[in-house]
Amino acid sequence: MRSIRVAAVGAVTMSLALAATACGGGSSTGGGSNDKPKTLTYWASNQGASIEVDKKVLQPELDKFEKQTGIKVKLEVVPWGDLLNRILTATTSGQGPDVLNIGNTWSASLQATGALLPWDAKNFDKIGGKDRFVDSALGSTGVQGKDPAAVPLYSMAYALYYNKKIFADAGIAKPPATWDELVADGKKIQAKGKQAIGTEGSNLSENIHQVFVLAKQHGADFFSADGKPDFANDGAVAAVKQYVDLMAKDKVIPASNAEYSQNQSLSDFAKGKTAMVLWQTASATFKSLGMKDTDWAAAPAPVQSGTPGTGAQTNSMVAGINMAVFDNTHNLDGATKFVKFMTSDDEQKILNRAYGSIPPVKSAQSDPAFNSQGTAVLRQTLAASAQALPQVADESQFETAVGTAVKELFAEAAAGRAVTTESVKAKLLKAQQQMPTK
Repeated sequence: MRSIRVAAVGAVTMSLALAATACGGGSSTGGGSNDKPKTLTYWASNQGASIEVDKKVLQPELDKFEKQTGIKVKLEVVPWGDLLNRILTATTSGQGPDVLNIGNTWSASLQATGALLPWDAKNFDKIGGKDRFVDSALGSTGVQGKDPAAVPLYSMAYALYYNKKIFADAGIAKPPATWDELVADGKKIQAKGKQAIGTEGSNLSENIHQVFVLAKQHGADFFSADGKPDFANDGAVAAVKQYVDLMAKDKVIPASNAEYSQNQSLSDFAKGKTAMVLWQTASATFKSLGMKDTDWAAAPAPVQSGTPGTGAQTNSMVAGINMAVFDNTHNLDGATKFVKFMTSDDEQKILNRAYGSIPPVKSAQSDPAFNSQGTAVLRQTLAASAQALPQVADESQFETAVGTAVKELFAEAAAGRAVTTESVKAKLLKAQQQMPTK
């Protein structure tokens, strides 16, 4: 969902169930108003290397908006570990911000609460029209067939980042295009005393992103066509096993990574300890960690065949951040103006350059900054080989249940216990049983 990420954890299932009963997002006014036309509250997600970095990026733009409109924006940057539960609490209490950032994978779940302003044709017209946004970004704004619950703000995709010197020292001429090549290259790298590839084994969202993509490569999904959980089908089981086997069988992920959840794998990469990492829009993070742009390169994430594309050649989920408005805002006109400002061509270029992400606004992508080594691969992936996570109301619970199952399997692998097809299936069946019943 972003370049610096911590898994959103907690009682998500219960919170969403409570939120869904609110039917209006806890609004005491029955909808938005313009009672407070001179102020807005904005919850921004932590996109940069720290909350302070985000404030330095965002505050000048908010000051610019105030100068243009006379509307003061009160900013709070919310850590990812807190953001989802903060939003869910706000949907039940009605005491939330006017405008907020959400992970795009949460769009359908939060849409189901009824707390967010629907972006119908009339509202999209107020910000320049729906056709300004790229299709891949719009595909992660809510359930298909319904008015979107949010507007795309930052687009991201996964790439394989690799350390050029470590590769050269190991005699590897080009990055791996298949998983078999990745494992083989990893062995060569380990023979030279370096770690092969890092991951965040305790980061639930990271786990979901990777096994979702691998399930696509195995011709499977975690939900049936009618939106029902189907976590233990053969393809899903094979996907989870393949991912965990990078540690359990292939030994190219260090056992210590089973406990990683706070971007330690990026720190290891930046320090030259690890040769590879699969991540989304990582270039700004590497720079903030002291790594030179000339030290690394980016390539498409591996697929079974070596050629990314659609269907079984999918190599990334559609990652990104959406911008939403609480339906009970007391500055409806101001909130709409703020979304228009943040998704304007100029702001899209400024903000996405700062975070190393890709503008979801078509006309902003022409900026040369989005054709650098850190962004060209991401643009191509979003255009040709990325797939949106299931846009179903239970998606957040899916991230928690299956993400935790993968975390537990990594822990077993790190402890030296066998990870078998049967043990993976048992974990996924248990996860499925934790999903809400309709």
